[in-house]
Amino acid sequence: MFMADGAEGPVFHGAAPVWQAGRFTIDLAEPRVMGIVNVTPDSFSDGGRYTEADAARRHCDALLEQGAQILDIGGESTRPGARAPSPDEECARVLPALRHAVTLGVPVSVDTSEPSVMQAALEAGADIVNDVRSLRRPGALALLAAHGSAGVCLMHMRGEPGGMDAQTDYADVVAEVRDWLASRLAEVVAAGLAPRRVVLDPGIGFAKTREQDLEMLRRQGELLAVGRPLLAGWSRKRTVGMVTGRPVGERQAGSVAAALLAVQHGARVVRVHDVAATVDALRVWQAVQAPRAGAGNLHAPPPAGGAAPPGPATQCGPTEEDPAR
Repeated sequence: MFMADGAEGPVFHGAAPVWQAGRFTIDLAEPRVMGIVNVTPDSFSDGGRYTEADAARRHCDALLEQGAQILDIGGESTRPGARAPSPDEECARVLPALRHAVTLGVPVSVDTSEPSVMQAALEAGADIVNDVRSLRRPGALALLAAHGSAGVCLMHMRGEPGGMDAQTDYADVVAEVRDWLASRLAEVVAAGLAPRRVVLDPGIGFAKTREQDLEMLRRQGELLAVGRPLLAGWSRKRTVGMVTGRPVGERQAGSVAAALLAVQHGARVVRVHDVAATVDALRVWQAVQAPRAGAGNLHAPPPAGGAAPPGPATQCGPTEEDPAR
């Protein structure tokens, strides 16, 4: 459930935390599905499909009809070799879709590392900043600390996308990622971000080999010791392709399996391209976990001719390469 910002009540519902995200407070008692809206010409998976503003807006609508509970809009490809856009170019890509998305009644994330793009997106109503560089560019951390309510996703990555594949020399990848995330979380909290505003992403595919990605999933529970919820981004990644032998456009089944495994190992948000298939898989998983509760808490498929009405997990109100994107 999304609760009104400032509403009375505890930060934790049972053992599950919440994620304060701009206009929303997202209850993470149940896993949440974040739908990917790439407005880049060169993303590894769907680059170029949604660069036109109208296509991007329609894609936002379609992902919500499929059951997405958060939208993540990004205008920079972080695949190795991708050209970094200028801040003005990135804003021109992101803002038309974002201005539409913030009218749709769900939390909206901007996937960026550029402080000026963060500022423009927050001014346009974005609720979350999802930063693969974990607010390490000059000015980014100060901007989010001053904002006061926007949610943040901090991701582990060594170096920059163009050279990260040469930086995979870990003694123990899980322990080192865990310790890095704990250290970065402490730094952003010391700078003024409340912990409830932060979720953590282990950075699947970012400066990690196939075997290291798989080890991250096997031992993902160890990352929970950092104390904040995990966001998992396995969708269509290189490791999924290496395991299945499938090209990017044929990785839906492997991606859904990885998302489900990530949730079983404790992830509370999964960032995906294939929303409908992921929602279906999680509904079955939820039904097995709590058979007396019915069919689960994620969206049922929409009725013919219209979007699904909000269910318990989607009620919301205004409140307080490969590898990756």
